[in-house]
Amino acid sequence: MTSKPTVIGSSVPDAVASPPGEVSPEEFLNRDTSWLEFNRRVLHEALDSRTPLLERVRFLGIFSSNLDEYFMKRVGGLKRQMLRGWNQQSPDGMTPAQTLAAIRNMVVPLLKQQGDCFTGEIRPLLAAQGIHLLTWADLNEEERANGAKYFSANVFPVLTPLAVDPGNPFPFISNLSTSLGVVLHHPDRNDNLFARVKVPEGMPGWVQVNTVTPAGQAPVYRMISLTELIRANMQDLFPDMAIVDTMGFRITRNADLERDEEDADDLMELIEDELRRRRFANAVRVEHGKEPNAWIMEFLTRELGLSPEDVYEMPAELDYPDLKQIADLNVGNPSLKYEPWTPIAPPALADDETDIFSVIRSGDVMVHMPYESFNASVERFVRQAVDDPKVLAIKMSLYRTGDGSPFIPLLIRAAEQRKQVACLVELKARFDEERNIQVAGALEKAGVHVVYGVVGLKTHAKTTLVVRQDPDGIRSYCHIGTGNYHAGTARLYTDLGLLTCDPEITHDVVELFHYLTGRSLKRDYRKLLVAPVTMQPRFLEMIDREAEHARQGRPAHIVAKMNSLEERKVVRALYRASKAGVKIDLIVRGFCTLRPGVKGLSENIRVSSVIGRFLEHSRIFYFRNGQEDAVHGEFYIGSADWMYRNLLARVEAIVPIEKQPLKQRLWDILQVLLNDNRQGWDLLQDGTYVQRNVTDPTKDIGSHQIFMNLTRAAKAAADRAAAG
Repeated sequence: MTSKPTVIGSSVPDAVASPPGEVSPEEFLNRDTSWLEFNRRVLHEALDSRTPLLERVRFLGIFSSNLDEYFMKRVGGLKRQMLRGWNQQSPDGMTPAQTLAAIRNMVVPLLKQQGDCFTGEIRPLLAAQGIHLLTWADLNEEERANGAKYFSANVFPVLTPLAVDPGNPFPFISNLSTSLGVVLHHPDRNDNLFARVKVPEGMPGWVQVNTVTPAGQAPVYRMISLTELIRANMQDLFPDMAIVDTMGFRITRNADLERDEEDADDLMELIEDELRRRRFANAVRVEHGKEPNAWIMEFLTRELGLSPEDVYEMPAELDYPDLKQIADLNVGNPSLKYEPWTPIAPPALADDETDIFSVIRSGDVMVHMPYESFNASVERFVRQAVDDPKVLAIKMSLYRTGDGSPFIPLLIRAAEQRKQVACLVELKARFDEERNIQVAGALEKAGVHVVYGVVGLKTHAKTTLVVRQDPDGIRSYCHIGTGNYHAGTARLYTDLGLLTCDPEITHDVVELFHYLTGRSLKRDYRKLLVAPVTMQPRFLEMIDREAEHARQGRPAHIVAKMNSLEERKVVRALYRASKAGVKIDLIVRGFCTLRPGVKGLSENIRVSSVIGRFLEHSRIFYFRNGQEDAVHGEFYIGSADWMYRNLLARVEAIVPIEKQPLKQRLWDILQVLLNDNRQGWDLLQDGTYVQRNVTDPTKDIGSHQIFMNLTRAAKAAADRAAAG
């Protein structure tokens, strides 16, 4: 890369990404404890008896997976700050050391709550449904024989016991791997010898030990965890040695590593080096089961350089993500899982024979996923562009794609057809770097013009541009969305996307891709809000404009839906608007550092969070702008949250929604979410959340079910109209 544009905040680590300024604990909640409150709400889905049983099992694993990533990124970053002597207070007034202490004080009770739920409630309920999660001691003689046979044939050859002695140093323990620590005694000596046995990855975490259920009968599963199976057959690994004790443990390593892109000659080499360094990064946490062996624990913490505050007891399971296998079991009782949902093609695209470009020319199309189909809209848009001989160019930004992405072979095919194809692949997408490196390599080999983004900035915008030779001249079409081009998450995340050929919007998207691929220094756009140049100033202007409308007695209202909220200037602008009398409704799924409901500061601000079967991922921004009819206000959707990193350290795109039917639809979506008394939670001044109570059982229905019902009804109406 030869051009190095000025980058705002490019070297600021994410853990301290707020701009400098005075701390105001009365104004701001702690970002890291607020995120733990979010994960508490995720755990509640497992605790809530209204959640189907196998989905409760799934949420136990989601809670743990979330916590894993949190320790890798956030705790890792805080520890790095402390090693460097960083003692600056965050906006809420806490130092890194104080934040780490607060994290531990919150996490320990959450882990106990998770363990109590699994052991005391979910496990017995599973057994009542014929799903028995057992220990070795629970098995009968036949089942033990089955387990031993499985171990001998499938597990034993894969295992690599590693002993530590003067000739064999402490082994490398990979991130998030589950291990068994073993205390051994030589038959001629009584001194302790440590050995580590890694539980194999890529094998089923639970092994069925009973025989197959006879046809016609409800399935019965009697299962033992792979870790327990290895523990029970450990002697096979150490013949003639005395096994004094075994203890399961799990290591988490820091993923918050620094990179210096400004001095990098090759960004791909830099990212590959970071991946190598991440494998061997410092440990930040060790988890263990109940009644740990004191000698093993002392040995592990010393070798890993950890303190007692980095040690966490897991009262029940050590590796809850493995329970996904249980949640996915094929059971005969449909009430144990959520109602199956298959996304439906948007009404405008219901006829898959219709030319999608003619549909877009007749009017903008907005897609609401996962209720409406990603495959029948976004994927179809790209697929038809690839196959259409009139299409001259395709440009796309990829942040996360997933295994088996349909877009990679499509872009390759387009390049083979001599179309102009450009793809921005974000190599810095956290935890997807390795996959994206492979994606970039495959595209480059096929002749696609691959770029890796702007130095110092992640490209997070979700945009696709298609340039086509139409009968009346060259026309551009584009998709701008709130979610990744990822077919898997499109079935699990709520996202929105706009398909349009509005010339002002598509001109902006053309200019955006010129910025990304050609390093233009363009700083003004007609309709798009683009970070890091125009987005933050424009949002601040619109918030202050609402405040002025309120002071002048005109209608003023802000509704904003996003994943997270912490950007200090935006928070303070919202406080100003609240004091001016603006009604502000914020729907923030994850963490929120704004403190709502404080008299004289934020008494007009309400913050809610919606948690359920789908992950709320769409970003919607609404400003009434003095309009008498609320639906005539301004609406925007796009890729950015109100966070420092999104507004000032990433390339993001927000697009206005201007067609009245689409505005009405966004307004309806926001109203459903704001009035959700089943999945909705309200943020209190102290940073905790309270779940809304459903007093009328007939209204115990959440947003996600409502949107599924509405989508089905829209399809039925369209089918009737087509038949009629």
